[in-house]
Amino acid sequence: MALSRGLRCCQRVFSWIPVLIIASVVLWSYYAYVFELCLFTLTNTFEKGVYLLVFHVCFAMFSWTYWKSIFTPAASPCKKFQLSYSDKQRYEMEERPDAQKQVLVEIAKKLPIFTRAQSGAIRFCDRCQVLKPDRCHHCSVCETCVLKMDHHCPWVNNCVGFSNYKFFLLFLSYAMVYCVFIAATVFQYFLKFWVGELPNRPAKFHVLFLMFVALMFFVSLMFLFGYHCWLVAKNRSTLEAFSAPAFVTGPDRNGFNVGIRKNLQQVFGEDRRLWFIPVFTSQGNGHYFPLKNRNSESQNPLLANEDMWEESDDGSEEGSLVDHQDLSVTIEMEE
Repeated sequence: MALSRGLRCCQRVFSWIPVLIIASVVLWSYYAYVFELCLFTLTNTFEKGVYLLVFHVCFAMFSWTYWKSIFTPAASPCKKFQLSYSDKQRYEMEERPDAQKQVLVEIAKKLPIFTRAQSGAIRFCDRCQVLKPDRCHHCSVCETCVLKMDHHCPWVNNCVGFSNYKFFLLFLSYAMVYCVFIAATVFQYFLKFWVGELPNRPAKFHVLFLMFVALMFFVSLMFLFGYHCWLVAKNRSTLEAFSAPAFVTGPDRNGFNVGIRKNLQQVFGEDRRLWFIPVFTSQGNGHYFPLKNRNSESQNPLLANEDMWEESDDGSEEGSLVDHQDLSVTIEMEE
């Protein structure tokens, strides 16, 4: 036990190394741009002021989104998806796998679960003892089930999922803007240092490397950001892009695709003024999502009763999602 705890502690410490690398590069870029370029190299006061103003806006937005991506906790399934004491006893008392699956099926009828395992069974996490909501997966690094899990990112040392996916996308976009701005404003001085128009000073080393580092990061970020833009347009996570979510009718990569506009609104919200600000505006609570060809509340009774279901999270059994009998009929019709 002591050895295991020690290894876990070491793993947690080492998991911060990629974040420290990114933070070190960003802090160096701040020093190189603000001091070596703007304060020690530029002579035009107006140019210097404009560069410093725009740079600090880009730096602030980049740092804000990176912070939110790192320190926003990954959302986990609520208590409604955990096995109750009686259900857990029923599940453990059954020795036959088929009987255990039937217990999970009966419990799932009370919940808005439409996806299945590839075998067709209800998705259940033995470690967390929860029925997995749609698009939820267990992260072996975070050791918990994560709502709408996209992937575990070592560069933010966090799971990217429902609670911080918007922040992660904004982090990528503002990182690209940060790199583009540095490269565009440094380019002319990069050439001057390169051909010898400016004298050899410590600023030369910083300006030359600023150019190379900014371009290198921009290229890598461009491909990653483009890939995630495609995922958002299709309403898929990285995991779903590799393995299509399975429904009662079988696997369907477009099972959650409800159109580009609504796909964007699920991640960024309906208020476009907040799309580019790192505040949480994603729709829903991460436990259920509109399905393809079921875009309206009238077509999906689970969405029509969203408020009723959220109110039931306070522990009262009276306000369950909808009447259990009616919900069972709804799910049977869905099947």
